[in-house]
Amino acid sequence: MSAGEKDRPSKAPEVRKSIPPDGKERRSYDRIPVGDWAVDFQSGDTFLYSYIQNISAMGIFVYSEKPLPVGSQLTLKFAPPGEEPFDLVGEVAWVNPYREGGENLNPGMGVRFVELDAPTRERLVDLVRTIAYLPDQS
Repeated sequence: MSAGEKDRPSKAPEVRKSIPPDGKERRSYDRIPVGDWAVDFQSGDTFLYSYIQNISAMGIFVYSEKPLPVGSQLTLKFAPPGEEPFDLVGEVAWVNPYREGGENLNPGMGVRFVELDAPTRERLVDLVRTIAYLPDQS
């Protein structure tokens, strides 16, 4: 057993996977819960502040009661704890709309990263691998 292996918890945190109603999983990358990381994003003349609830190597889920339409391009700025900030371009891939009456407790939008250069992609993959094996901080 290497030194790094003994420090890892025996079980990674549960990875959230939601299967669409048709039963077909479409995701290529697992999403890792991150609590609530702050994120600033801009689409056109719209500047917003919200929270990232989970991340994968290729995208994030952003909490929003007023998500942007699918296909919207946006710039994202977020800094995971202890890491250098990310400044990325994304596109809204899907929306979980807000519904009155508390029927939807997790409104927001799935944002796919686009225009990733190789060093940034590598940083994201390393970040996701790292947080996937950290013990639950709650």
